[in-house]
Parts: sequence; structure tokens; C-alpha cells
Amino acid sequence: MTPRTLAYLRALDIDVWMRRDRSPTTDAPFSDEETTKVEPSRPPTIELEESAPRLEPSSSDVSTLSWDELEARVRNCTLCPLHATRTQAVFGVGNRQAAWMVIGEAPGADEDRQGEPFVGRAGQLLNAMLKAIGFRREQVFIANILKSRPPNNRDPRPEEARACLPYLFRQIELVDPKLILCVGRIAAQTLLQTDTPIGKLRGRVHRIAGGRPMVVTYHPAYLLRSPGEKRKAWSDLMLAVRTYESLLGDAVP
Repeated sequence: MTPRTLAYLRALDIDVWMRRDRSPTTDAPFSDEETTKVEPSRPPTIELEESAPRLEPSSSDVSTLSWDELEARVRNCTLCPLHATRTQAVFGVGNRQAAWMVIGEAPGADEDRQGEPFVGRAGQLLNAMLKAIGFRREQVFIANILKSRPPNNRDPRPEEARACLPYLFRQIELVDPKLILCVGRIAAQTLLQTDTPIGKLRGRVHRIAGGRPMVVTYHPAYLLRSPGEKRKAWSDLMLAVRTYESLLGDAVP
């Protein structure tokens, strides 16, 4: 672990344990066995999760839309009742040719006001998580399953997710990411069509949207409420890095 990564981990408020007879550049970020297993310097051995359900868009209505056409369709969408209560649709933001795509659940109050996913404290933590593995926010593409905020930040309803999923899958097709980082229980369960707890979905590489690899981790908002889980999130990020490197054959930029 480099001093730069060590600084990022501390910025995430993750306690880093190091033996006194080792330097910060060679020690593992944490003392527990689980984290040591995902140290990125190990040769990557990635097994894609074959049993993950194949989820595809429920409609081909948006399958040929360009970025501009898709964004216009999302911003004017009335397919579910959420359009009547939102301030604005939250389309997505970032590099439209990104190697990594981050997918969350739904916009919150800050996102609804600003029209951009993952802003506020959760967004700041997501930025720090990405920075810790060498990415700036603008280098990835960030989107949610739902493009409209559910009232009072309640969980998305199945019919709302079904209405929005074709938009998300078209975004995935247009970005064509090498890797998808899925953050949060609702997003993971929706994309994998399962009610399996997120703790059991972590630690594996799933495949969705034409076989693209996806790694599941905790939502930044959850990590703010449960900072002790940040170590597990770091393990997930290391798995994502190893998966990306094994697919690309190079180091992460």
C-alpha cells in the first residue's frame, strides 16, 4: 500500500493497522484476514458468478436511442407516478465512455434538487472511495436505477423499477463499461432479481447486461451510518480493482 492510498484510507475514516517493523508502503491496509485476501498486489483470480439471473430491459422502446434522445426521454418520462412529485429527473453524470459505471438505487432530496446523482455527504464519500482506487468522479459514469426521487426517500416499488430499468440498461449499453460497481442493497437486489441479503451478494463477481461483471458493495449513505463497515467496503473495492485489472490486463490508471 502506497502512502497515497494510506492517505485516502484515512480520509475515509478507516483505521489502518500497521506493524511497527513494516513501512506503510508494504503493509496490508487492515489487520483482519478478510481484507488481506483482497490485497491488490496478489495475482488476480476472478471467478464470475454463473448463477446470477440474467436481467434485461423489459422493453426495447429505448434500445436505439442516442444519449441526447435518451436523456430527453428520461426528463419527460411519465411512466410511473413519481414524475408528479419529483423536482426533476436525475439522468446520470460522468464520462459517457467510462471504464467503470457506478449504479445506485434512487435519487434523494439533494439529488432531486440538483439533478445529479450522489451529491451531499453520501456523494462526498463515494468520491473519496473512487479516489482511493485512483479514479476521479468525472472519470466514471454514475447513475441510479430510479431516475425520480421516491417521496420521503422510501424504497422504490417494483413497478417503479420496471419502468426505469430500460433507461438504465440503455445507459449501460451506451457507456459499455468494463466493470459495474453496484452500491446498496436495493440496487443489488433489483439488478440481480433476488432478495438475498447484501452481505451474501458481496465478495463475488456477478454478471448482468450482456455478461458485464458487477461487484456489489454497501451504499455510501449506509457507510456514513455504520462506519465500521467501511473495511468491508474497501475489500469490495479491491475485488473490483482486481476484476478490472484481470479483464484489462493492465493496472488501474
